[in-house]
Amino acid sequence: MLYNIEKMKEAIHYIIHQCGEKENVGKTVIYKLLYFSDFDYFELNEKSITNETYQKYPQDPVPIHFEEIKNELITENKITEEITQSYPGYSKYNYSSKTNPELKYLKKDEIERINKVINKLSNKTAREISDYSHNDIPWRATKDYNNIKYEFVFYRNEPYTVGE
Repeated sequence: MLYNIEKMKEAIHYIIHQCGEKENVGKTVIYKLLYFSDFDYFELNEKSITNETYQKYPQDPVPIHFEEIKNELITENKITEEITQSYPGYSKYNYSSKTNPELKYLKKDEIERINKVINKLSNKTAREISDYSHNDIPWRATKDYNNIKYEFVFYRNEPYTVGE
């Protein structure tokens, strides 16, 4: 399953545009918002929004093309990235949108799913959203540094399941 670069760019830009200015929203929170948007959509539609591959790292489900796409968005002057020292040895990545996302590739129901995830999770701190993601079955069922299988969403339980 090849990821859709245009949808991935729009999804990242859209999420940053919608909530990147929040103090708590940095790279970790954006990773989780992307992950839950894709995996929730897959649970409902048996396909993801972006077809992105997420790998299980000890602290995060990581979208493997994030850095590449983020750098393209910066080069295209659509977003900015500011890196600050949050704690000794830890960097915080802050993002802001410089333009409105065009939304030529994301469909209405995909945007609605992203909005539901943003509304549900974007107020959590990086620690809170990480802890929350660690109880989601797809992340739990995957060995460290392996790709997380979308199909694992069909084994979710409350409060993670979005299906009926």
